[in-house]
Amino acid sequence: MRITTNLRISRRLPFLQTIKTSVAVALAWLASQLLLPSDLPIFAAIAALLVVQPSVNQTLGRAIERTSGVIGGVIIASTIGFFLGQSSWVVLATVIVSITVAWALRLSPVSASQIPISAMLVLALGATTPGYALDRIYETFIGAGIALIINAVIVPPVLIRPASEAVGLLAREVAETFDRIAHALRTPQRPADLMELMIKARLLRPMLESAHKAILQAEESLMLNPRKAKLRKALDADHEMTERLPTLVTRAIGMTRALHDHYDVSLQYEPSVQAFSEELARAAHDLRLLARVEGDTTAVPEAPAPEVLALTAPLRIVTPHPDHWILIGSLMEDLRRVREEIVGD
Repeated sequence: MRITTNLRISRRLPFLQTIKTSVAVALAWLASQLLLPSDLPIFAAIAALLVVQPSVNQTLGRAIERTSGVIGGVIIASTIGFFLGQSSWVVLATVIVSITVAWALRLSPVSASQIPISAMLVLALGATTPGYALDRIYETFIGAGIALIINAVIVPPVLIRPASEAVGLLAREVAETFDRIAHALRTPQRPADLMELMIKARLLRPMLESAHKAILQAEESLMLNPRKAKLRKALDADHEMTERLPTLVTRAIGMTRALHDHYDVSLQYEPSVQAFSEELARAAHDLRLLARVEGDTTAVPEAPAPEVLALTAPLRIVTPHPDHWILIGSLMEDLRRVREEIVGD
């Protein structure tokens, strides 16, 4: 079962990625046969196969890594082959030297693996043929260049929508956490209820990490993308939202922790707590309002949203019961920070 899991992934790559890779390999093969005297342009096909990546930026980086590795491998193989020939032990020694050189130069994993592979192929397929090594370098340039062009021309994939969905989901879950805290302050809670509240709040951290990762992937997908200027506006809005969310996540978890640690059944009878509960519900409403995506009816209540945010001015707190002042003070400070992030004060 473990072996099968390692071989398979939960989601297939986009079919467009498969088409682009196939087209790049085919064009690289044909172009190399037309431009270079080679029956089997293996280096061009391998370059195209490995260089096509989900984004243009990643494709450019992989093209540089791939080409650098091939050049390094060809140089090492040609030098050793010229002096020592092509015997079996020479090929083995060349591979070991290539691995050592890649390690000494601190090359990336792609370049580090490409150097010994290229060196081995050059020695095995024709190091003694005049001009063979140089032709393989040209061949790699052809394959990598065609892959880069294909990835830029055929609908470069952008990851704006996944980023927007991740940010919106996180914002709505933070709002749900505020609503759950407000409800817990108004109604009696059992220890199991408080524990469930804490568990759900802790899930905000991995969701925040996923949102940041999605934003970074979206940023990367736009680099060197011809449609960058047109798509940038939507990503900027999500990026602005992610600047608010870390503080809101921290405060949501902090309020949940304070409620979990200092909860008392008599807490619901505190006048300040009831007012705080109402204000926290307003904060949840306003956060949903900020996170609303055009056309997304799940992000806001069905009733028409007001033109302005619902949060009021900071509450005036009467002196609480001595058993409750630590919790109420902690909640109020967290609410103050929440209000600053949502209203923008």
